[in-house]
Amino acid sequence: MSFFFRMASRLRPSTPEEVVRSIKDSFLALHTRTHAKALEEVEKNISSLRLLISGDGEVEPNQEQVLQITLEICNEDVISLFVQNLPSLGWTVRKDLVHCWCILLRQKVDERYCCVQYIENHMELLDFLVGCYKNLDIALNCGHMLRECIKYPTLAKLLQDLLTKHETVVAEFLASHYDQFFELYSRLLSSTNYVTRRQAMKFLSEFLLEAPNSQIMKRYIVEVRFLNIMINLLKDSSKNIRICAFHVFKVFVANPNKPRCIIEALLDNRRELLKLLHNLPTSKGDDELEEEKDLIIQQIQKLA
Repeated sequence: MSFFFRMASRLRPSTPEEVVRSIKDSFLALHTRTHAKALEEVEKNISSLRLLISGDGEVEPNQEQVLQITLEICNEDVISLFVQNLPSLGWTVRKDLVHCWCILLRQKVDERYCCVQYIENHMELLDFLVGCYKNLDIALNCGHMLRECIKYPTLAKLLQDLLTKHETVVAEFLASHYDQFFELYSRLLSSTNYVTRRQAMKFLSEFLLEAPNSQIMKRYIVEVRFLNIMINLLKDSSKNIRICAFHVFKVFVANPNKPRCIIEALLDNRRELLKLLHNLPTSKGDDELEEEKDLIIQQIQKLA
């Protein structure tokens, strides 16, 4: 059976407009008396959408059709329905929806990322996703969706503002998911994608140094695995990433209660670190950064 016959058997509508209308109608029906039937329709439609926009492993999707579907999903406010109904969906459909979310955000229609632009104009969607971290059933799904968002500078900035707004929720979530969260976040810091790496490093450097997050920061700076990540980022080809990494690295060094494992890691890498710090680029007139750099160099030299 060909790809398109398989599509037809799973999703009756043939045009992008009909595909999106079917998805929208099934989501809207979730709030009616026929909830169970509507949920089945949502599952079928999202599964079919996944096939349409990502293919089946044998046949590539029709890119023109993918772009049309993406545009229609924005025009019909289906992005909002994806987010708002996430808590009502089962595990399998949530997984498919997250997969679709990631693909849709990457689609560029007429030189613009229309889904990203839609989210920029509907900040409440990011607000909702951050707030949903307290729901353990969907926290992982929300995390995947938010990680895709921070690849885009405008959404990364909005998320930073939201995390400040949701201080209590964020603190509670990190307290109970600390290892899981930072293990996943470390993957962003090690990403081969420059934009992802830069946004993740910029966000972390600002987040850890904010007063409300002091307890998280104190926990973070006593772990060698995170120190090693910062050391690697001090070698990054990007000046901006190196400077952001320095602002986190300096806290490891300046910590008056450094555990022995951190001291030993700094000693093992001392020669390389001193070279990296001496070569750290600074802007003309940035006296504060120069002073901090000199202070950290002195502290590393004094380690024993």
